Amino acid sequence: MTTIKDSVHDHISVEGVAADLLDTAPVQRLRRVKQLGTVSFVYPSANHTRFEHSLGVYYLACRALEELDVDGPRATRTQAAALLHDVGHAPFSHNVEDLLQRRTGKYHDDVGDIVTSDPVAPILDAHGVDPDEVADLVRGEGELGQVIAGELDVDRMDYLVRDAHHTGVPYGTIDTERLVRELRLRDGELVLDEGNVQSAESLLVARALMNPTVYNHHVARISKAMLRRATETLLDECDYDPERVRRMDDHQLSVAIREEDETAPYGERLATRDLYKRAVWAELVDVDDSVVDADYEDVRAFERDIAARADVDPEHVVVDVQGRPSMRESTTRVLVGGEIRRLGEQSALVSALQQAQAEQWRLGVYAPEPVAEKVGRAAEAVLGLETEGALIAENSSHGRYTSLEEFTGDASE
Repeated sequence: MTTIKDSVHDHISVEGVAADLLDTAPVQRLRRVKQLGTVSFVYPSANHTRFEHSLGVYYLACRALEELDVDGPRATRTQAAALLHDVGHAPFSHNVEDLLQRRTGKYHDDVGDIVTSDPVAPILDAHGVDPDEVADLVRGEGELGQVIAGELDVDRMDYLVRDAHHTGVPYGTIDTERLVRELRLRDGELVLDEGNVQSAESLLVARALMNPTVYNHHVARISKAMLRRATETLLDECDYDPERVRRMDDHQLSVAIREEDETAPYGERLATRDLYKRAVWAELVDVDDSVVDADYEDVRAFERDIAARADVDPEHVVVDVQGRPSMRESTTRVLVGGEIRRLGEQSALVSALQQAQAEQWRLGVYAPEPVAEKVGRAAEAVLGLETEGALIAENSSHGRYTSLEEFTGDASE
């Protein structure tokens, strides 16, 4: 058994299959992958890693299994899945995941190729664990897959409190001990026991507050967009194998971007935090559905059209379209009067938070500062934006402040 001091959960005892997996290369690689990717451009202390998070998920999974009275081989499989659940992450976590998925067909929870090969598979086999079953659990399949990847999963519980701790914001604080203590399995569904509607709501509120202040802060989104553009150039123009990039760590990708002539300008900007500026920052109500629902090819076409209209280098225009607002946590299941109910059906908070989430949504168009104003004007015309507030570059050097997220963190961009 190994005991590790953790910044969030204090002492974590790692034993059995997890202890043997701990020092394998796929797990140790997670020490070099930041949990929050480019969020450290906003919150300098947000340098925690997927390795720390994986330990936290393992700890909470062990606690959940105790409360659910699950032991033996089922518990061993779930513990292994908890520790391994993030080994499929690309460098900088989610920041380049969609880009790589278009080329490899794999998301971060597609870990079958890793857990069914050396050095992970022999360890799982030695503990009587089927690697394919572990891969299924990581994808959230099966009854206990809900513990790892579901509406009430321990993954979400850990990253909310861990991200809040390391960024220094108070919004992600939830009572993880109570949440795992009140978990129950009813008819194959993972639910919170009677009297825990407010506990379920805490997940909802924490996520709703962390979105604008941390996960979707405009500086994090700009730097993410620049990293994504650089990685795409690395793949398209420098002949990098997407599977090779997928298995890099943060440092390896950063070095590759800085060393290649085609991507070096992005690498230098990211290394010195010389980021693009917001040319447009538009609210959901001001953006046509055809833009909100645009696919990858449509977005690239928008960028080319904006660049042509503004007479700038196409590489100096980045259009950042978020997915439509969603709130998966609202489907969390709770016991009320002995019946299983969805939180969205039981909580008056859900509709209010969904409305707030829609109001926090922003379309971003980014460009180097010298051309940001004319790119903003061109984008307004090409994208058919209907609001004077959408064009922000001309209003001030920092843009118009229109929401909570622009008053928090580093609002210097």
